[in-house]
Amino acid sequence: MATLFDLIYGGANAVAGLTEGAVSAAVTKYGADSKLAFPDTAYFLPTIYAATGVKVKTVGDLTACVGVLKSLISNQPELGDALNAGLATAVGAEIIEALKYAPGSNPYENEGGIGFVPDPIIRSLGVPLVTGDIPGVAVVLGQADDPAKVAAIIKDYQTKGLLTFLIGGVIDQAAAENVKMGLDYRVVPLGHDVTAVTHVVTVAIRAALIFGNITPGDLGGLLAYTKERVPAFVNAFGALNEVIVAAGAGAIALGFPVIVDSDIGDLQVPGALVSVTDHEKIAATSLELRNIKVKAKEINICVGFASAFEGEIIKKADTQAEFYTGSVPGCELVVSRDVKELEDHKITVIGPEIDGEPIVELALATYVEVGGSKMQSDFEPVIERKIHHWLNYIDGVMHTGQRNQFRIRISREAYAAGLRLKDLGEVIYHEIMDEFDSVVDKCQVTLITEPAQAKQILETEALPRYRARDDRLAAMTDESVDTFYTCILCQSFAPSHCCVVTPERLGLCGAVSWLDAKATYQLTPTGPNQPIAKEGLIDERTGVYASVNEAVSGATHGAVDEVTLYSILENPMTSCGCFECICGIMPEAKGVIVVNREYSGSTPSGMTFGELASMTGGGVQTPGFMGHGRHFIASKKFASAEGGVARIVWMPKELKDDVAERLNKTAKELYGIENFADMICDETIATDSEEVLAFLTEKGHPALGMDEIM
Repeated sequence: MATLFDLIYGGANAVAGLTEGAVSAAVTKYGADSKLAFPDTAYFLPTIYAATGVKVKTVGDLTACVGVLKSLISNQPELGDALNAGLATAVGAEIIEALKYAPGSNPYENEGGIGFVPDPIIRSLGVPLVTGDIPGVAVVLGQADDPAKVAAIIKDYQTKGLLTFLIGGVIDQAAAENVKMGLDYRVVPLGHDVTAVTHVVTVAIRAALIFGNITPGDLGGLLAYTKERVPAFVNAFGALNEVIVAAGAGAIALGFPVIVDSDIGDLQVPGALVSVTDHEKIAATSLELRNIKVKAKEINICVGFASAFEGEIIKKADTQAEFYTGSVPGCELVVSRDVKELEDHKITVIGPEIDGEPIVELALATYVEVGGSKMQSDFEPVIERKIHHWLNYIDGVMHTGQRNQFRIRISREAYAAGLRLKDLGEVIYHEIMDEFDSVVDKCQVTLITEPAQAKQILETEALPRYRARDDRLAAMTDESVDTFYTCILCQSFAPSHCCVVTPERLGLCGAVSWLDAKATYQLTPTGPNQPIAKEGLIDERTGVYASVNEAVSGATHGAVDEVTLYSILENPMTSCGCFECICGIMPEAKGVIVVNREYSGSTPSGMTFGELASMTGGGVQTPGFMGHGRHFIASKKFASAEGGVARIVWMPKELKDDVAERLNKTAKELYGIENFADMICDETIATDSEEVLAFLTEKGHPALGMDEIM
């Protein structure tokens, strides 16, 4: 009987042979100088780059990589050597998959999988991973003997919020069993060939490069990071062959246990390679081996409820009912009451239900009353904003917008399953009492679909409260408070990163405002947001405080000793990698460019967002570059030490249009400039630096008259 080592080395050698042949054929077909790259990444071929520091840019570069691959396969019967052979298999798989993209093609366009996962997607997953909305990553590969059983396991992971990647025949089996798939559902089909497993490997490896500041070529640091900080595991279904076993060895080398559904007897390695033949125990065993803890959400509704459903898009043709404030009155409002006025868990629907012929169009005022001895009015908008997420967690419900500008759709499928408006109220009640139980003692929810009453709530209660909150927030400045907050949510990925959240500067991920941080501290006093007494002003221009330095040094375990709040040149705040935007200096224009992660094109710096981000993340300070949230762009504190928003000379059009109104207001208040956004160049005008300068000169951009930014 073949030993585990025989299978690993057999598979590794088989992949090495295929890789060598594929590289030789590609050199002949395309030429050694032909460019080679995965789409939308700044990390070349990520496995090779991270493990060796080699930047593969052409087909010819792969010849030397094949030699390295072979050297990893030592054929010595030791577990460490076997894991090296597994890594060699991952390298070979990466080369084979990369060659599918040569020259510049998309081999997965019509193949039922997405193939390579671009950098922006990995960055967008950073926040839900560190917050636990995505508690872990499951890799499901092979082909199960019983499609229903593997589909049940995938759906189990989905309801628990895991990000699940599918490889092989399980893709078709899951589709046949009506598993909802796609990035929006966090069940992602990668490809049918076993070599597609490399696309999961590169996700883990780029997490180390993006968030962990791992230096390319530091293989030991890389493997330690993936083992300790990437909560992933592999489920292999069906018969095992040499290549699958070798690929599994590569996963184990990264720290990811492999759970198989076949009886492999003595081939098992405790904690690393485990056989579970009872399919009902596979999910629980997988989570236990990776120490993934999932907080159960048991809500008595007739459809699924999980963060995995948050990205669901419901088309008009599939809609049973719609609530759109563009055509009917509506609002979402949370108000504080004395607990004596409330009847806990009272859920009321006033007006018509969603019964009737599709599409039912109704008004909707979601009126939530909460009370508790520790409840504060500042917490109302924090709870209110969560309604968007909670309703999106319902399978068959789509929610966009907030306050009095939203669209909600309920699918026909969810309606047929029995979902009604009262269920939405049940979800809101359950989640408030679950997430805000430390300040909310009682909660009651009223859903109003009767148009006149919905309009009355909107006009007499919601709009006045919105305006009052906005006025208070607008008047709130860094100078008007005596406390800032740290945010170390992202330290599970970026150990040396710490945001400092102020009224005029939200967290770089865009998800944590000063009020959010304040509320989180009140809700969880030992949590990721800790107060910083604003004391010991050292430099008003750049925003240096002794208390902030002390707090950041403590939060980063001494990795960062000094940080400025208002400069991008002098000890700027660290960046973890999940930032919404990056700003970087453009010396020739005496200004800065700002680029958001959704933009995939080139910038006047000659680099894409991914290339800029590769210089900026990992929890380090990078003078001249800084990650930040979208909302910060229009802040009066944006790079104020260098002259403020007047330094912004270029940004993508989508981003410019999004922030234009607020940015114009700031520029007018600070400099008296009207319609400042029109002076900012974008990619529809120019990306070449000389052409950008010509546009700025034509518009009389104020940065050109400022001092050099160096």
